[in-house]
Amino acid sequence: MSEDHVLYAVEKNCALITLNRPKAKNAFSPEMIRLWREYLEESGKDDRVKVVIVTGKGDTFCSGGDLREMAAGKLRSWDMKNFLWKGVQRIALTLEDMDKPVIAAINGAAMGAGLDMALMCDMRICSDRAKLAESYILIGAVPGDGGAYFLPRLVGVSKALELFLTGASLTPEEAFNLGMVNRVVPHDRLLEETFAFAEKIASHPPLAIRMMKRAVYQAQTSTLRAHLDYISSQLALLTETEDHIEAAKAFLEKRKPVFKGK
Repeated sequence: MSEDHVLYAVEKNCALITLNRPKAKNAFSPEMIRLWREYLEESGKDDRVKVVIVTGKGDTFCSGGDLREMAAGKLRSWDMKNFLWKGVQRIALTLEDMDKPVIAAINGAAMGAGLDMALMCDMRICSDRAKLAESYILIGAVPGDGGAYFLPRLVGVSKALELFLTGASLTPEEAFNLGMVNRVVPHDRLLEETFAFAEKIASHPPLAIRMMKRAVYQAQTSTLRAHLDYISSQLALLTETEDHIEAAKAFLEKRKPVFKGK
């Protein structure tokens, strides 16, 4: 029996989702897309999980679509539309609904839609051996997985167009300097560093973490007045939670807080 195309584990306060088609450079398959979405949904419902980490097995994070199928023309127009809208793009929409932080641990090449999958996560920690490229133009395609939505928001329209229209590969350091990744770490310590980062986030009040994420994304499409109204409501709710009261007491008493929030 073949191994699942995505692996899932919960360690401490974190869910680890691992793309598991290393021989295919973690290219998409219907099973991968299905499991990826299901595990995101499962981690969102699991009260043990405070932060979600997504990484790849082997030397590739994700190479996106299967080029052999594309070159063979196996997916006709409506097949491709449905594969994207009913499959791949459901991951982006699932992530949009999640209020728990999601971190991409980019362990190797992230190309085309594979890079888009990393960009749609909230944060990115990158191996110093990785390579990143919006490589669609090299195969006569366009970013079908939200890249044209996510990348300009990180690097600006002009730079995003340059990367899309040239298909140029970026080193981890170049991606860091552009603001595409949060940190670059030694390859052999990628998961160790990512878990340490995730656990630092998870040590804070759970409800505040989730509301903080909601507030940041809400502000991206809101007027100042609407955002201030929204955030005042969120803060008012938080101030009556046990987590807030415990955090404030622990801060004053110079001790580690103990949270009960979900």
